[in-house]
Amino acid sequence: MNQPDTQANQEAHWAKTTRLMFIHLGVWLFFGYIIHMFVVPLNKIVIPILGFPLGFYMAAQGSLIAFVVMLFMFAKQQDRIDREHGYAEDD
Repeated sequence: MNQPDTQANQEAHWAKTTRLMFIHLGVWLFFGYIIHMFVVPLNKIVIPILGFPLGFYMAAQGSLIAFVVMLFMFAKQQDRIDREHGYAEDD
């Protein structure tokens, strides 16, 4: 859906893009720093299938998996915002 290139459309696009960016930065902060601050208490929880302590798993693999998932989610959500406001790249 192509929107006219008006100031209001640009501002709405930028507002949604900024909000999306801050949400993803907050999730990144959580998985990048906050989780790691609680590694010792999380180690008391053991993942049944893997047998690893949760804190160790989150420090070694969980955060990386979360970052990769976030990357694809961000790209999909940003594409949706771009298409909504008429700034999408041609396929």
